[in-house]
Amino acid sequence: MRIAVDAMGGDFAPASIIEGSYLAAKEYSINTILVGDKELISKELSKYPETNTISIHHSSEVVDMDEPPTVCLRKKKDSSIKVAVELVKNGEADAYISAGNTGASMAAGLMILKPLPGVDRPAIAQMLPTLKGSTVLLDVGANVDCKVEYLVQFAIMGSIYAKKVMKIQNPTVGLLSVGTEDTKGNERSKKALAHLRKIEYINFVGNVEGRDIYNSTVDVVACDGFVGNVALKLSEGLAEMLHEMMKLYLKSNILTVLGYLLARSAFKKFKKRIDYAEYGGAPLLGVNGTGIICHGSSSSKAIKNAILIASDICKQNLNQSIIEELKSLQLDVGEYKKNNMENSLSKGDS
Repeated sequence: MRIAVDAMGGDFAPASIIEGSYLAAKEYSINTILVGDKELISKELSKYPETNTISIHHSSEVVDMDEPPTVCLRKKKDSSIKVAVELVKNGEADAYISAGNTGASMAAGLMILKPLPGVDRPAIAQMLPTLKGSTVLLDVGANVDCKVEYLVQFAIMGSIYAKKVMKIQNPTVGLLSVGTEDTKGNERSKKALAHLRKIEYINFVGNVEGRDIYNSTVDVVACDGFVGNVALKLSEGLAEMLHEMMKLYLKSNILTVLGYLLARSAFKKFKKRIDYAEYGGAPLLGVNGTGIICHGSSSSKAIKNAILIASDICKQNLNQSIIEELKSLQLDVGEYKKNNMENSLSKGDS
């Protein structure tokens, strides 16, 4: 197993990226290929004991966080993100991860690896903590504007991911909307809802609201990338606020400090439960390869866990499962348009 890691992407690159890669190599013996400026990487890597599970692949350019996604494909052709994806394309790596420019990671994955058969657009799937376990939310930023077909495919891919990787036997799937009634939502969500109800393969329960993401109502929540990204960032902000507020109140007087000392283990478990670093990164589902997109401010812990997730997805052979199940159910794009989609979709939802 070889994981190509964009060593130059992220707010704390290359230090946190290299530390996370070293921790993954040390704890899980996962082979990683650090992609980026060889001199900078070598200098940072020299801080750690030598290991034969980490190698360096030089690239001379970096896509900045504020640059358009197409920069890595058209202008910076030797960028660390693009080179990492090309290593997967050429069979030199089994997966890639990046905490760099999300749009560039998405664009490189789509244009270089290409979509899987039956998939129009890949989706970023983010694991979120719930009362009873986890829920996968997709898309969380890859596709700001979605057609009805995309929403349907997101729901199907999310269901397969939950079944194969999360080990949920019959995962429940919901479509994110402004109400649970079938009449709620915009025109696209209403049409997607109608088509999802026709698919017997997934355990579709209908519309769900934002609060249902965290109360264990469903295992998978499908939505467009605009709404999904807003929901994700709102959740991250809320988690940070709760953590800081809790620390403030616990230090307010001697009684609360004493209470904290008595319940310290519980508070540590709570902090770990809501820490995004525990989930590593979000897989880019639907491309012909394995890609993990990490938060820009990813710590070494998050990078380590992202590498572990990439390794697990490869071992589960997730893409082959998606291809086979879509094929066996005749749910490829042609079948969508021929048998499931109403004639009005061909023009009305372009």
